[in-house]
Amino acid sequence: MIMSTCAPSPFDHPKADIILRSADGVDFCVFKLFLTLASPFFETMFELPQPADGTGDDTKDGLPVIPVPEDSKTLDTFLRFCYPSTLAEDPLLDSLADILAILGAAKKYSLDLIEKKVCQALVNHKVLEAEPLRCFAIAYNARLKHETITAARYTLRQPLIPAWFEEIELITASDLLALLTYHKKCAIAVAPLRANLDWVTNHYGSLNSCKWLVPEMQNPNRSYYGTPDPTTCSCGRSTQAEFMLWNNTSVSWWATYMKETFELLRDTPCRDIVKSEAEKTIQKVRGAGCTLCSARVKENMEEFSELLALNVEKATASIELEMHF
Repeated sequence: MIMSTCAPSPFDHPKADIILRSADGVDFCVFKLFLTLASPFFETMFELPQPADGTGDDTKDGLPVIPVPEDSKTLDTFLRFCYPSTLAEDPLLDSLADILAILGAAKKYSLDLIEKKVCQALVNHKVLEAEPLRCFAIAYNARLKHETITAARYTLRQPLIPAWFEEIELITASDLLALLTYHKKCAIAVAPLRANLDWVTNHYGSLNSCKWLVPEMQNPNRSYYGTPDPTTCSCGRSTQAEFMLWNNTSVSWWATYMKETFELLRDTPCRDIVKSEAEKTIQKVRGAGCTLCSARVKENMEEFSELLALNVEKATASIELEMHF
């Protein structure tokens, strides 16, 4: 038999009127009123006949003891949500293991307000960026539609075939297949942006608005005080017809950016790829030595990559995740 110990403040109050004993033998001295106001489950429980103070086998210091299956860490966290902020501040939920445990307790004890707060933690930007697949599994298992869809969108930042993750057993093979199908459909939806560059020409309107994409090439027979003419481009033109704009071949480094970015988008169809590849391109161009391109590549590529990122998001936004709740 596990010897019980006392929980820390505020769950050691001498005027508490009931004890919740965790699975690992920690006694939480709590007030029925706080739990009743937080949960209809507890309200119903406390309406049942209780042993008189100081009687019965399950008593301690004259208070009834109610064993619960949650461990002390989980119990401490969700009880803090039940207590007024003057007695216990809401705990931080920055661990997915904690979120899963508290979400289960919130559903079990009908703690609707706590469930909402846990859901907010589940779609926290930092948590989603770090562990989108785990967030997806937890949200799907809990049948949380908004959170499931949000997590699914963050999984687009990772390769199509995921590595093993801790909560994979929370979902079925069908659930995972639905996510992989969604991911693949998003990649397919993005592909036409490479085949049809109308979104580029429509945005800029004319060649005069984006001469950085089709700059005047440097004439090797012309110099500027003995050096290459700084008003012309020495980067060279692309030979790939698919990246022609207004029947003009584009600058070679932009065509390379487009080709490499769209190859990556086949596996990770998200804005992060678009932006990170743009940053790499900016550094490459600045290191290549073309005076004209290096001076203006940052401003122009940041604008262009944002345009492409928005079109990627627009293309994937129409794809729905099939959920079988």
